[in-house]
Amino acid sequence: TLGRGTQIILHIKDDADEFLEEQLLSDLIHRYSEFITFPIYQMIEVDKVKNDSDNNDEVEISLDDEEDDEEDEEEETESFETKTADSSSIKLREWQRVNKNTPIWARSNKDVSDEEYQSFYRSISKDSNDALAWTHFKAEGEVDFKSILFIPSAASFDHYNKYYETEAGLKLYVRKVLIKDDFEDLLPRYLNFIRGVVDSDALPLNVSRETLQQQKALQVIGKKLVRKALEMLKKLSDESISISDEINDSQNAQDNIKDDKYLKFWEEYGRNIKLGAIEDNSNKQKLLKLLRFKTSKSDGKWISLDQYVVRMKEWQKDIYFVSAESYAAVEKSPFLDKLKKKDLEVLYITEPTDEYCMQHTKDYEGHKIMAASKEGLKFGDEDESKIKALSKHYKNEYKPLTDYLKELYSNKISKVIVSKHLSSAPFLIITPQYGYTANMERIIKSQTFSDEATNSRFSQRSMEINPLHPIVSQLNKMVSEDKESKSIEDLAWLLYDTAMAASGFSMEDSSVFSDRMYRVIGERLNIASHELMAEPEISEEIDEEEESIDSEIDDDIISQFMDADTMNSFNDDEEIRDEL
Repeated sequence: TLGRGTQIILHIKDDADEFLEEQLLSDLIHRYSEFITFPIYQMIEVDKVKNDSDNNDEVEISLDDEEDDEEDEEEETESFETKTADSSSIKLREWQRVNKNTPIWARSNKDVSDEEYQSFYRSISKDSNDALAWTHFKAEGEVDFKSILFIPSAASFDHYNKYYETEAGLKLYVRKVLIKDDFEDLLPRYLNFIRGVVDSDALPLNVSRETLQQQKALQVIGKKLVRKALEMLKKLSDESISISDEINDSQNAQDNIKDDKYLKFWEEYGRNIKLGAIEDNSNKQKLLKLLRFKTSKSDGKWISLDQYVVRMKEWQKDIYFVSAESYAAVEKSPFLDKLKKKDLEVLYITEPTDEYCMQHTKDYEGHKIMAASKEGLKFGDEDESKIKALSKHYKNEYKPLTDYLKELYSNKISKVIVSKHLSSAPFLIITPQYGYTANMERIIKSQTFSDEATNSRFSQRSMEINPLHPIVSQLNKMVSEDKESKSIEDLAWLLYDTAMAASGFSMEDSSVFSDRMYRVIGERLNIASHELMAEPEISEEIDEEEESIDSEIDDDIISQFMDADTMNSFNDDEEIRDEL
């Protein structure tokens, strides 16, 4: 019995005997009450080495540690039967404190070492690796709570495969009592890689999860957690930019790159930030600052949008990007030519999440984000009067060709225009300013539930012709002379298919393209008809001569392995000869 306080006896139902098992009871205490400040003792069976003086002694274990010795003598201590047989050890049942761990989030962050943070992270996340970064804070105001948030150093192998199923790994405590292991309502889905604990005294202790969701205090906690998580990422991002600026002046550039924690984070969780920029409009600008891109001038390194803006030309107004399925394809894109000629930096977009992110991001810090493959591309250094004069001149000069192509491609494109920004390609296919890029169309077509109805929603494309390209100039002359020619039609369709492929679109009908290509090749080789030639007639005399020659060759080969007598007997025996 206890010397003081209140004793509560719980009676277990017949169908709940498993809760009397020592290990299960210990696990439940560790799970829900590990960090409670009040000591919790459990009766544990232990093995102890037997001493000679213990042979016939009765072992007494006391639950209470009283300071008053006289009160201890009056207490009835808990004693248990022990083994007195001659053996090297005896089994005892004694009270042991189960909740020995102290909640480090309740301490000041100045009093907690890095080793303690890492040890605590491994204990709550079951991760064998150290955390990449963490933030420890106490929030005061409308709702008071304490929290530690960790960023794991590596994502799980199926992190993105289960993106919509993975819950945030935050443990919610109320007065140091665990309420839920992974309370998903505290952080948005794009921050589901965060691990940590949240402890608040403002929430009710014994309520259901549904009731807890309706608590206004929980919404306030969630907003503050998101703000602190983004501040932690912003700090890492700023450190990364500082390291990047120092690399050019440092002799140990590789060491600086290895110390860049944000680049490590970006390699593991970059898609989460892109998805956050799509899903979370309230924190969109903060998330855009965390994005990283490779560009035409970054030499394969990641840069932020802030770094891009700093390096913009004085006359440059917009941010430009080119998208394709790989970096190699972007480098070869004909849309890149007109931007490189003006020495402009271009963002490389290669991942599907990049495309979706750009679709939802119209501007950054007052600069429009423009796709180089869309209509309406403008540069800040242009002489508008000169451009208008040239456009009027080219429009009149190439009117026969543009009218012919518009009529020929009437079911494929909406209009044919003369390019204002020259590239190395004669023809290019561009999309409307608010339409999908070629890479975005490829992504949509590759989705599981894509069908003809989905493809029909793609906007009408336009054809852009290069007025300074010799192919365009010659084709314009040919159309002016004889636009009814079948060969000109084949050339025009061949140029259309080539422009589609060069602009990143998929070929619509490969069989028609191949037939057209064979006709053009035939004309170049002066072939009048593409009908197959008749098979040659082979006479029987030629076959008999070939058999005779084969027989002579066989005799020569056999004679190399036989002497004269054996050869004569071999020739006389027709059965053996025929069999061989």
